[in-house]
Amino acid sequence: MSLPRSTTVPLLALALGLAWPCGAEQPTSTAIYTCVDASGRHLTSDRPIVACTAREQRLLNRDGSVRAIVPPTLTPEERAEQEARQRAAEAARAAQADAVRRDRNLLMRYPDEASHHRAREAALDTARAAAKSSEQRLRELSAERKPLLDEAEFYQGKPLPPKLRAALDANDAAAAAQRAAMVNQQAELARINAFYDAELERLRRLWSGAAPGSLGPITTAAGARAAK
Repeated sequence: MSLPRSTTVPLLALALGLAWPCGAEQPTSTAIYTCVDASGRHLTSDRPIVACTAREQRLLNRDGSVRAIVPPTLTPEERAEQEARQRAAEAARAAQADAVRRDRNLLMRYPDEASHHRAREAALDTARAAAKSSEQRLRELSAERKPLLDEAEFYQGKPLPPKLRAALDANDAAAAAQRAAMVNQQAELARINAFYDAELERLRRLWSGAAPGSLGPITTAAGARAAK
């Protein structure tokens, strides 16, 4: 039995996503969901289609045009992976922006090689002054030790008086501390030079036209050896 024309026209319009005929009763939904399920069937509904939650759905306007693409519903594991990818992408964008900012600040701080050389010398002067102070203190300790050793000669083959023994031990400890400090100060001088060498190499590339943020992190020669 065929349906009356007044019934078939609205049904056909709904199926095709066409505008509703004038005078016909209109549905409450303003959009249509459509998809192809796992069996290859074309499904249509006025709400998200449960059979296609794992598949892409199209949200159509009533004139049949595509309003949006509804992605598949993610499992908890898929959602966690997607969020991890998003966090990684955001971190990469932030790191890139930070690299650009650092390079631009570097160019502002050192417009030429002479300004960079002055900064290197200022940094080295501080370490050199500390090393010079340690050397001076070692000389003073050596001078202070001489009369203690002269006094100790009177006690050859005998225990040293506690006061003299304590003075010699204190002198030894102070001299050892200064020698250790000098080792650290020499290492600091080497570190400063290595840092400024790497920074200068980067600046030369930036001065030559390299884009800020395109050169990767600054790596000193000592850092490269440690990474191997």
